[in-house]
Amino acid sequence: MNTPFTPQCALGRLVPNAATSEAELFAMRRRAWREHGVFILSVRGIEDPWLQVITTEAERLYGDTMVRAR
Repeated sequence: MNTPFTPQCALGRLVPNAATSEAELFAMRRRAWREHGVFILSVRGIEDPWLQVITTEAERLYGDTMVRAR
């Protein structure tokens, strides 16, 4: 992936980062799975009630999220 150019001046830190697209997020998830054996699920993507255990375990390990399921 190409990273956006960040201005090299005192005001460069004030330039907001571009939002990551869904395609870029998918590519990052795919790479994490293939290279590290780690899979990433969006809380919004979990529809099966049996898979809610994943959300419960993540909250136990990492705390509550700012993102809420639908």
